[in-house]
Amino acid sequence: MSETSVLVEACVTSPEEATACFNAGVDRVELCQELSIGGLTPPRSDVTTVLSNGPGPTFVLVRPHADSFRLTPTEVDALADTVASLVQLGADGVVVGMLDEDGHVDRAAVEEVVQAADGRPVTFHRAFDEVDDPLTEVNSLIRADVSRVLTSGGADTAWEGRETLRALVETCGDDLTVLGGGRIRGDHVRPLVEATGLTEVHARASAIPDLIAGLEAS
Repeated sequence: MSETSVLVEACVTSPEEATACFNAGVDRVELCQELSIGGLTPPRSDVTTVLSNGPGPTFVLVRPHADSFRLTPTEVDALADTVASLVQLGADGVVVGMLDEDGHVDRAAVEEVVQAADGRPVTFHRAFDEVDDPLTEVNSLIRADVSRVLTSGGADTAWEGRETLRALVETCGDDLTVLGGGRIRGDHVRPLVEATGLTEVHARASAIPDLIAGLEAS
């Protein structure tokens, strides 16, 4: 973690972006593809390249399609198999997000994925921003042994959702890490961290240089 005591995760879509972000000073990358539709599982070739070349932890997004965050039992089984294969490949963690038909965290599906991850950390992604009551729903993630939740606090941006983010940080304590994400930029990342108590932030690769500069500014 950087001297700012805030861990920075970059969302990257290629090995080249991963290398550039690590060189810029990020602590971890999330590898995916097709960010224009919210992100999908990246090609296996990209995963192996980043794991071979990356000097820091690499989490891999596992999302089979962009239709919705509601998966059939067959799709959940396939997703869990993908998670297991990524762990065997050497992924440091995985990123997933499943909701049930009522819009709640699909705890059974999440637990299946956590088991497939075999001890590697699991991040629940911004599907969480679709739930109606995040302070209640986050308990399902804690009980399922999820490691962190990526969220903007249910708002369009993390800055707009800062009150909910702070409440989530206070609710989760040491049980689950709140990873703040949602158009976080260098000109407001420090005030955001101070307002929420976030210890980890997430941004696209293009925002990383300014974000790190903002964290390092006095």
